[in-house]
Amino acid sequence: MQVCDLAVLTAIAAQGSLSGAARYLGISPMNVSRRLAALEREVGVRLVQRSTRSVSFTQEGEALLPYAETMLITEEAARKALTKGACTASGLLRVTSPTVFGQTVILPMIPALLRKHPGLEIDLTLGDSIVDIVGLGLDVAIRIATLQDSALIARGLAPNPRVLCASPGYLAEHGVPRTVEDLSKHRRIALHAMPYWPFLRQQERISVKAEGGFSANSVEAVRTACKHGVGLALLTYWDIRAELADGSLVAIELIDVSQEQLSVAAVLPSRRHVPFRVRAFLEELESVMRSIE
Repeated sequence: MQVCDLAVLTAIAAQGSLSGAARYLGISPMNVSRRLAALEREVGVRLVQRSTRSVSFTQEGEALLPYAETMLITEEAARKALTKGACTASGLLRVTSPTVFGQTVILPMIPALLRKHPGLEIDLTLGDSIVDIVGLGLDVAIRIATLQDSALIARGLAPNPRVLCASPGYLAEHGVPRTVEDLSKHRRIALHAMPYWPFLRQQERISVKAEGGFSANSVEAVRTACKHGVGLALLTYWDIRAELADGSLVAIELIDVSQEQLSVAAVLPSRRHVPFRVRAFLEELESVMRSIE
């Protein structure tokens, strides 16, 4: 049964006539008659006896009326709940993020976000693998890898170029590479998900195998090994931003190639009807990233 048809039925009962119901609902008397007729066709019985001067409810109409009123009350309560959720950050927000980015950027902003929005709950999953956000029911995924074509919606948050780096101690002992060929003289820490390092020489994409005695399955492990002087690493700016700032890692510029320009992106299941809790989270994240970039 259509809610608008049930609203006509309850308005007729409250106003005592079809014309009164029309005035109350702000629609034409003809529209009231059509909706009432449609409801009667759907339930298969006459609900209201009408004449030129008065209306009266049939036994079936009297039986349906309290159910119609209950359905309308429930529908109004649902609308209010959804409207409230549309303008306040509340409910469960499910986020996934690369481990290092989540630990260094997202986790520190969580206390302030929860203070701003007491009705909000956050479930954060950290990991460096790409997951199916639709299948897992996630609201948003933060990604720093090259995005593959898909039906998902990607929103860029900040530039995130790859950075060739090493510890000051490693460079003091082994020297600073200047060309891509120089890399063969250095230990290169491999991330399992990226066994070959991508570079650009003009418009040509070239790859260098990452090898040299140590590899790991996580960005955090590669970053830590690099800080301890194990070798060179190719990571992204937002993974080593703090280390570049405090000097525990040094960026290396090769003169004959350039680095791949990535970005931090928020990936959403859809751009339609994005919950306010997602928008509030992304606005806070963008604000934090602008303040520390």
